[in-house]
Amino acid sequence: MGRAGAATRRRLALGTAVLSAAALLAVAAPQDAQAATGCAGRKVRTLHFATGSVLVHKRGGYVCAVTVPKKTGKKQQMSVGVRARGGRAVVDSGRFAHHAGPVTVHAGKRCVWVTGKVSKSSVSSGWILC
Repeated sequence: MGRAGAATRRRLALGTAVLSAAALLAVAAPQDAQAATGCAGRKVRTLHFATGSVLVHKRGGYVCAVTVPKKTGKKQQMSVGVRARGGRAVVDSGRFAHHAGPVTVHAGKRCVWVTGKVSKSSVSSGWILC
């Protein structure tokens, strides 16, 4: 009975370790997604274009966007912009290797217009999230 009891304890310890690791991953996953984009909240849109994508997140009355190129690592001209209806656009533009942004505006319940550009290709959303 001594060996059987030890084997049972090892299996229980392994099961506990696996469950603990799974719980930690579940808690860390939303933060990792935020770290990747720099935006808080849930992703509500992805605007694809030839050379990249604009990821749009929303949390409360705030809208955040990041432009991500298809090919990262080499600095290239990029931009991202968000404008709430009736307000001014918030823009991040320059030569970046991994992403432009994040940029955030308080939209409340107003529509927003999102733009993104990588090299010579771009996207413009029109009024969304109304």
